[in-house]
Parts: sequence; structure tokens; C-alpha cells
Amino acid sequence: MGFDRKAQETAARVAGRLPPGQVLTEKFPVLHYGPIPKFDPATWDFRVFGLVEEEKRWTWEQFQQLPRTTITIDIHCVTGWSKLDTAWTGVAFKDLLSFVRVRPEARYVMAHSEYGFTANIPMEYMEDALLATHYNGEPLTPEHGYPLRLIVPRLYFWKSAKWLRALEFMAEDRPGFWEQAGYHMRGDPWREERYREW
Repeated sequence: MGFDRKAQETAARVAGRLPPGQVLTEKFPVLHYGPIPKFDPATWDFRVFGLVEEEKRWTWEQFQQLPRTTITIDIHCVTGWSKLDTAWTGVAFKDLLSFVRVRPEARYVMAHSEYGFTANIPMEYMEDALLATHYNGEPLTPEHGYPLRLIVPRLYFWKSAKWLRALEFMAEDRPGFWEQAGYHMRGDPWREERYREW
């Protein structure tokens, strides 16, 4: 039996899983700006900085030793597609915080990725976030963010930055890459926060 998108969309809306303005897909569209970066495990690192008591840095080998978690979520792209029941494995943001003392005035996170790409996220949306290394049980593919992608389940998928290299904790919000181009500062799909109101 084929993919009956209309029937599944109706069921998803009834179940409260499909935000307004979204259509379902079984595919996983690839959307990003710029080239796919090369990964060198010998030089790659991940760091946490900003409003923390002490900056932290992990090599790729060290990052592999952190606790692992798997989550299953629905993802919603600002361009209008949604994909249900996607499974991601990696380091839960809350577990990462057990290695970092974040200062109480930190209210926002800036995700820093390769080529200077950034995405800003309010701290309350990071509670169930994941630093993913795997999708559906397999390592991420390069076009989907290998080796590390931030997954922010409750926001539009552009906030789930590919090729993640650092998290910066901040007291004040500031726009990331797409937000500077006119995208919404928060990006909640249930409120259809696609673009900024200037």
C-alpha cells in the first residue's frame, strides 16, 4: 500500500501532531546553505562557552564516550513539510549540562556550526534537545549534518543546526544566520512563527 498523504495528514491533525500550514512527507528533504563540510576526527572538537563557570571542550573520541539517548520526534520544516516518527540518537542536552556549570543568567543558547552558521534558541526549548550523531539507527549522513547535529524538537527544523561545533550560553537573545535574514527569532511551528515581524 502506498503513502496516502491526505489520510495521514487528517489523522495527524486530529491527533494534534501536524501544525498549521504543514503537509506530511515520507521523504527527508535536504535543505542547507553552502557546501557540506569535510569531517576530520583528528581535528574536530565540540565546545561549550559563554555564560558557564568554565569552558569545556571535547575531541571526537571524547564525545563518543558521553551518555547516549534515543528520542523519537516529529519534525517540521519552515518550508511547509513535516515528517513523523523520526528517531535520533546522541547526547541529551540535559546530560551535557551535567558536565557544565551554566550561570543562572543564561537564558538563550547560540548554536555554532561549520562555516560560521548560527542558530539562536531560548533555553526553555533546549530542555528536550539532543546533540545527535545518528538518525534511525545509522550515523548521520553528511547532507544531514554528520558528524553532529543539534535537534530541537519543539521548534521549526532550521533551529536544529547541522554540523554543530559549539554551544554558547547567553543572557540576551541575538539573531542567528537565518534570523538575520528575516526568519523568526523563536520559530515555534504551532504558532506558525516562520518570519520576523519587523
